[in-house]
Order: sequence, then structure tokens, then C-alpha cells
Amino acid sequence: MRVLLIEDDEILGDAVRDHVTHDGHAVDHVRTLAEAAAAVSAVDYGLVLLDLRLPDGRGIDLLTSLRASGAAVPVIILTAHDQISDRIEGLNSGADDYLVKPFDLGELSARILAVTRRHAGRPASVLAIGRLRVDGTARLVSVDGVDIQLSGREWAVLDVLTSRPDAVVSKDRIEDALYAFGTEVESNTVEVYVSRLRKKLGKDAVETVRGVGYRLGRAP
Repeated sequence: MRVLLIEDDEILGDAVRDHVTHDGHAVDHVRTLAEAAAAVSAVDYGLVLLDLRLPDGRGIDLLTSLRASGAAVPVIILTAHDQISDRIEGLNSGADDYLVKPFDLGELSARILAVTRRHAGRPASVLAIGRLRVDGTARLVSVDGVDIQLSGREWAVLDVLTSRPDAVVSKDRIEDALYAFGTEVESNTVEVYVSRLRKKLGKDAVETVRGVGYRLGRAP
């Protein structure tokens, strides 16, 4: 999943970025409202982590603008504002969750998983399709009960596919999930990682829908 982190504190921002990246997500880190507005207008993010107090304004204004435009991207507020009134304003403005600084990074991981599962309409953390079993909480994937090790980028592709297990996911959406890893996405990058997933999970694990995209395979 590609995540937008909006946080102007350099130390905290770097810590959150590194932690969320270690969880297998691609992270774009911006520090101002202007940078954030430009980012959300250009990329279809899977999640936004939003600080409320930024150098050029209030994060709540960006959230309000997103919801007014019809954007349904999940948003978790990260802020030092711990007043009940601040929490109410954030949730009423369209936030999906609210985490008060200082917070434990492990709790942040749990909140991200919970929010993205709810957004995808998939309350359970474990997805089982045929021989494949994916545990998003524990970051484990297995085939016929045998655990398979995936790289961060392979997880990013699998995350996109499992977020919509019954739907076809476009190549562009998968590319978006890979961009923030710091490597230029070439024309065949998606095909390369889909091929790697098939080698590790089975040739039928990912189905190609020609001219449309990819979806999780339905082989028994």
C-alpha cells in the first residue's frame, strides 16, 4: 500500500516513515499542507497519516477538503492535540482514527491494519483463497501451510491485490504502490514483481486480465 505521511517534525516523521516502510508499505513523506495537497492530487493513496499542526496551516483543513471532494481515502490523525474537542472535530471532519503523540509505533501499525481492513470491507486480518493464506496483521503468507518469505516490494503488490480480492486491480494502481520505495518504476516493473509472486506462491496465484490488470488467482 502507498501511504502519504504529512508530518513536519523531522525526527518523528523519519521514525514513522521508517517504521511504516518496514511494515511493507511505500511511504511518501511531506511536511507542509501545500506539499500534501499536491501529493493527493497526483497519487491515489491507500492511506493518509495526518498531523494537525503544520507550518502553513491546519491539517484539519486538508481533511475537510478531501472529504468535500468525495475522496474516501482512509485518514489517521497523528497529533499532540489531546483535548476531547479536538478528537471530536477530527472524527466529525472525516478522520477514520485518531492517535495522540507520543504514541507507540506498534500501536500505529495495528491502527493502520484495522483502518485499512474496515475500508476494504474485510474485517478479518486473514484472507484464505484456495491454497493461499495471507495474514496481514502478522505479515505472513503461506501456501499449503508452508510459510513464504516476501520482500517489501512483493508485499506491496500483494497488499494491493488482497485489499480488493474479488476485483481486478489496474497496473497503474500497482505502480503507485511501488513508486515510493525510491526506485524508478520502469515499464515492466509490475510484470517483474507479479512474476516473482507467481514463482513463490504458485503460477496461478495471480491472474492476468488482459488489457485491464491483475487479480488474485482462483485456482484450487
